[in-house]
Amino acid sequence: MHSSVTNCITHSASRFYRKLLRVQFPDTFFINSYKNKHEKDYNKKSMLPTTSQHSNGALSSRDAARHTAGAKRYKYLRRLLHFRQMDFEFALWQMLYLFTSPQRVYRNFHYRKQTKDQWARDDPAFLVLLSIWLCVSTMGFGLVLDMGVLETLKLLLWVVFIDCIGVGLLISTLMWAISNKYLLKHPSREFDVEWGYTFDVHLNAFYPLLVILHFLQLFFINHLIVINSDWFLGYFVGNTLWLIAIGYYLYITFLGYNALPFLKNTVRLLYPFVPLALLYILSISLGWNFTQGLCWFYKYRVQ
Repeated sequence: MHSSVTNCITHSASRFYRKLLRVQFPDTFFINSYKNKHEKDYNKKSMLPTTSQHSNGALSSRDAARHTAGAKRYKYLRRLLHFRQMDFEFALWQMLYLFTSPQRVYRNFHYRKQTKDQWARDDPAFLVLLSIWLCVSTMGFGLVLDMGVLETLKLLLWVVFIDCIGVGLLISTLMWAISNKYLLKHPSREFDVEWGYTFDVHLNAFYPLLVILHFLQLFFINHLIVINSDWFLGYFVGNTLWLIAIGYYLYITFLGYNALPFLKNTVRLLYPFVPLALLYILSISLGWNFTQGLCWFYKYRVQ
């Protein structure tokens, strides 16, 4: 009887402590949760590269095969079929902090490099949640623009495979080539930017842009931006949302590459803010309405 009461009190105190830790120190709480969830991988010496006594510091053939890009890609794609192995709670934490404090998100990438010897995500939970956001926001766009079921489905396929994946693959490949050729402090095979990491940076930057342009903007399209497209307030609100969304994308992209200690001159990734600001001022002066153009383009694509 006494032991059961003691266990009950201990369990309640533990739950209270976890809730308090979640509220007061959310970053520490989720980092520890991530570490505990992957404790087995963290404790396995095989997760880190090992060297043989006669290899002069080179990776053994077994470890080299495990850390190849193909092996990492296979492991990532395989986990897409096992939802129970995905840490959706941690992915939601990342999505929240991409708006409030994106630097905290990239601290986790440092932690992954130390424990699993890779910068890119090995858990596709973030990609799955982003896909859900794409589907929901695109259906909202279809409702706002009075599209039918078939037209909304076409728009969804366009947004997922062209706007997100297609453009993402193009930008990631371009940034992978530029960073490895021009931004490395000491070009070598030991220090290079993983292509998977550049794709993760794109996804991180794409998520705030998606929420702003495909979710928040929906509440203004029919009531302010498109109907009053020739009114100053209409295109001012629409273009300002575009400025904030693209600004978020550029800034989070900069943080992603600035987090890599072996890169130099990453501040150059902030240079596009200058033409972005000039284009915003020009659009307000000339009365351009970017949101109205996006709606026209979407309607044209689904016809």
